[in-house]
Amino acid sequence: MLSRQDVAALLTLDECTAAVAEAFRLRGEGKLRPSGMLGVLASGGGFHIKAAVLRNFFAAKVNGNFTDNPARFSLPAIQGVIVLCDAENGRPLAVMDSIEITTLRTAAATSVAARHLARSSSTVVTICGCGTQGRAQLRALARAFPLRLAFVWDVEIKRAHIMAKELGPELGIEITPAEGLATAVSHSDLCVTCTPSRKPFLRREWLRPGMFIAAVGADSPDKQELDPSILSSAKVVADVLDQCVEVGELHHAIAARATTREQVYAELSEIAAGLKPGRTSEEELIVFDSTGTALQDVAAAAAVYEKAVRLGRGARIEL
Repeated sequence: MLSRQDVAALLTLDECTAAVAEAFRLRGEGKLRPSGMLGVLASGGGFHIKAAVLRNFFAAKVNGNFTDNPARFSLPAIQGVIVLCDAENGRPLAVMDSIEITTLRTAAATSVAARHLARSSSTVVTICGCGTQGRAQLRALARAFPLRLAFVWDVEIKRAHIMAKELGPELGIEITPAEGLATAVSHSDLCVTCTPSRKPFLRREWLRPGMFIAAVGADSPDKQELDPSILSSAKVVADVLDQCVEVGELHHAIAARATTREQVYAELSEIAAGLKPGRTSEEELIVFDSTGTALQDVAAAAAVYEKAVRLGRGARIEL
């Protein structure tokens, strides 16, 4: 049994990024089976179950997503557990808290995608959403690019000021709370949307040629952050195409007839494996539709488990 504190002590962002990058590459090379997902709505929120096999590990993550939790119950909006098993014989190996893994593996996927799809000279980023995920996203991108300025935006401007104060000294870059999202985005090379928004707030007319956008917040059919017209004019890369069509920004863009499934350029795994090139022009606008895949979860959970065994961390129990 591994608690949230155990997982946080065992998994760094750099380790998670390396594990996630390997998982996407192996999937692109055809060495991994497709991951699976099941979503179930509940009063006030919903649950999803994501499962995949990597090497000799199977992982199933059960997460609850209840946006009002922080205000109503002083609980995280997203929480759950990951069950890790031996994929050769089915033996349960570990049960671990999912919060740290979900946070880090999501930011890690953005980092992997951005390294292939963003301009390497990118120096300015806008982060939309100043919660735990927004912080992780900024930390991940600061490791991948020579950032000099980050705009942070939230519907509650106070949260943006708190994030700027916390992360500025840590990352050693200028972090500016954005009163107006349009101005911030129009001056950025990179943009990450990681909010629980149910309606689009990022507009096509604000975007610069050559931008990279990671759309992270939409992981269920009722969530949306991007105007569909953005996807109609961009090169779109999905983490998992089938999943994005069901629950991601692609879901809304296809419903609005702004694009089609066939117009999606690639899955990230194809690019990570070198089957398709990433960015091919300094001017192209690229959107990464990131709905979160169980391949990320099993990669991170396996790394946590192996390190826990090596260091003797966690509580051992008999089921």
